Amino acid sequence: MKRNYDDSNWRSEYLDLKVLSISQCELLEKGPKSLSQSWILGAMYNDWKRIKGYKDPEPPDCSSSLQEWEKSIKKYEEPEFTPENDPYGGH
Repeated sequence: MKRNYDDSNWRSEYLDLKVLSISQCELLEKGPKSLSQSWILGAMYNDWKRIKGYKDPEPPDCSSSLQEWEKSIKKYEEPEFTPENDPYGGH
């Protein structure tokens, strides 16, 4: 994912921006050791982005309707055999 900002040193910047607990400082310096710590680190990263004014781009609209899907699938349907289009001559 291409970002319009440099987040290579966000951890050191975040340490300078906020008053953090000892456990948060250790987490920023040493990295997460469990899933819950990675969630906390992700929350701190999102807080850093909010403080700096960075916004992620909106995700693309990938929604579609059932009607659009049915139209797209019709090209793959096989036609019914009638005596006129039966390759075996109706036998």
